[in-house]
Amino acid sequence: MVALVVMTGWMVFGRYVLNDTPTWVERGATLTVVGIALPVAAVGVRERFHLSVLGFRQALPAGLRRWVEIVVDAVVGFFGAAMAWYSIELVQTSIGIRIPLIGVSMAWTYMPLVICGVLIALFAVEQLLLALRREHSEQRLGASLE
Repeated sequence: MVALVVMTGWMVFGRYVLNDTPTWVERGATLTVVGIALPVAAVGVRERFHLSVLGFRQALPAGLRRWVEIVVDAVVGFFGAAMAWYSIELVQTSIGIRIPLIGVSMAWTYMPLVICGVLIALFAVEQLLLALRREHSEQRLGASLE
């Protein structure tokens, strides 16, 4: 985050004080934003603030709500795994291409996608296991009350 603030500050300083905009700053800032935003999206899966249509799910009866939760977690996990898999292909095909303004490999643009995809898949599996464990615990509790 500090790097993003420094780059943006340098861009503004260069544009308005030096009257010469540094060309590499915009591309560097974009890479930094991608590197910050994508892992936060993965954390959203873990903390359950991702787009799983909470209003719809909360309106369902408890039994159906659990199954929808499990299906959503499985779908999100498959999405994360697919994202990581196909992003690896992007990294491999772009590793020899250099970004003209900053001179680093284009693979750095796609590497956060791989990391985010892996994290999304892992966090979705974690949420899925927690949901299944919760359902199993509720079934055991219901059986012991009878």
